[in-house]
Amino acid sequence: MSVIVITGGSRGIGASAAEHIAQRGLGVILTYNAHPEAAAKVVERIEKAGGKAVALKLDVSDVGSFEAFRQSVVETLHETWAVTTLSGLVNNAGYGLFNPLATVSEAQFDGLFKVHLKGPFFLTQTLLPLLAENASIVNLTSATTRVATAGVAPYAAFKGGLEVLTRYMAKEFGGRGIRANAVSPGAIRTELGGGLNDEFEAMLAAQTALGRVGEPDDVARVIAMLLSQDSEWINAQTLEVAGGYII
Repeated sequence: MSVIVITGGSRGIGASAAEHIAQRGLGVILTYNAHPEAAAKVVERIEKAGGKAVALKLDVSDVGSFEAFRQSVVETLHETWAVTTLSGLVNNAGYGLFNPLATVSEAQFDGLFKVHLKGPFFLTQTLLPLLAENASIVNLTSATTRVATAGVAPYAAFKGGLEVLTRYMAKEFGGRGIRANAVSPGAIRTELGGGLNDEFEAMLAAQTALGRVGEPDDVARVIAMLLSQDSEWINAQTLEVAGGYII
């Protein structure tokens, strides 16, 4: 049985990705931090559809908790699926902050850094011994790394760092057949950064070739594909999933 860990799997893109991954016949360990009830509902939907999922608590900003999390993953793999390895890792957990660069505080900067770059770096390092040969890593970045959007400078900077890190993961883990790719969403209808109001959504849709903002499922299907054999020759790439945003 192939099992995937996806961080931030209780809401938005993460929840949708967890469901699409399960639909492909993979087991899912999804993590949550502040929303256990939402995570439980995702697990319930997956199991009602015939899949299998487990939700585990994880604060991606707390590197010191990663070893205990790894042990929880080991126990979950054994007890739920009777396996010892993971087939994939999706570094998805994140949050948004909309502040002009000139007003960003050190605490805000550090918080974004811990979740969007430091966390994925050390979580991947911690779980690497559990990843099977030919496993797949998917890192969630952002179209803001390509198109400068006022108010998201630190967020975009750390997502850009994660894109670079993705290529290094592909380079260093390739000897074990482990692939690493990034998915870069454009404007997506989620709760990130407080969500979209009608005026903001209309502006974003007008800047997108396909004339709308994205839905979580639009991104989730690509994540699920990158975890499957359909993408076994895709490696070290960043795939922008944005409907043609500002082209």
